[in-house]
Amino acid sequence: MNLNKILLSNFILIFFLVLSSHSLENKIILKIDQDIITSLDIENEKNYLSALNPNIKELDDKKIFEISKNSLIREKIKKIEISKNTNTAKLNTNILEKIIETRYISLGLKTKNEFIAYLKKFDIEIGTVIKKIEIEALWNQIIFFKYSKNININKEDLKKKIESNINSNETRELFLKEIVFNIQESSNLDKKYNLIKKSILETGFENTASLYSVSDTAKTGGALGWVNENSLNPKINEALLGLDLKEYSKPITIPGGFLILQISEKRIVKEKIDIEMELKKIIDTETNRQLNQFSNIYYNKVKQEISINEI
Repeated sequence: MNLNKILLSNFILIFFLVLSSHSLENKIILKIDQDIITSLDIENEKNYLSALNPNIKELDDKKIFEISKNSLIREKIKKIEISKNTNTAKLNTNILEKIIETRYISLGLKTKNEFIAYLKKFDIEIGTVIKKIEIEALWNQIIFFKYSKNININKEDLKKKIESNINSNETRELFLKEIVFNIQESSNLDKKYNLIKKSILETGFENTASLYSVSDTAKTGGALGWVNENSLNPKINEALLGLDLKEYSKPITIPGGFLILQISEKRIVKEKIDIEMELKKIIDTETNRQLNQFSNIYYNKVKQEISINEI
């Protein structure tokens, strides 16, 4: 056997050894209906979640694995439901780009190119993020079509709130973070709340949101963003009353579960108030809040109809 054949033979052997090694490492973890989740999928999801919420790296590997696995389960279930809704239109490119912009701005980045470079540090391609955003947006589209008629907003009350502050030319905004959780019928609310409080004490609010929250905001450490205080409904206003920065509320009963809110930051926005513009912003915020609650309810319903099996 000449040298070229020996080298070629060794190359082929090494290639198949490497291939075999990777196939052994990439195990099937879960089967969701006819779809699967592998250990490689979970590793990639871990990188993605770390990019959105770097604090997640403070958790141990076992907890990060569970967070990543649950995040993928949620995504797969939504994808299955989207495929059943043949009337769901393809996402408009302009809407997609706007969502991408919102995503990178929330990370403190200024351009899409900066976002792409940032993602590469976590070994993530922009195409992967776009696919995930598409799933989230198409799911939200289904929720809007199903539940928009159920949204209940008292515009007159909101307008009165705005008018009561119009002379001061300033509004107060809160940067809120949330943990949305459910309990089984046989479970104890106090026991679950004490578990969450212990986790907040040990790992922080953001990581606890990643661990326990069933809301899509779990991916970003529970961040809801800046919310005008006038847009909060009386129940939430009451729950936040007297809380200082970084403090969080007791569980608030919401449709389909419970909500814990943390005030991360506060700010006063001083500007001339345009009543109609302010009203529109507040209505949009309240609409999104109610749609998110309907989303959790519908997701739990869909999940019960899907087979999830660990391999």
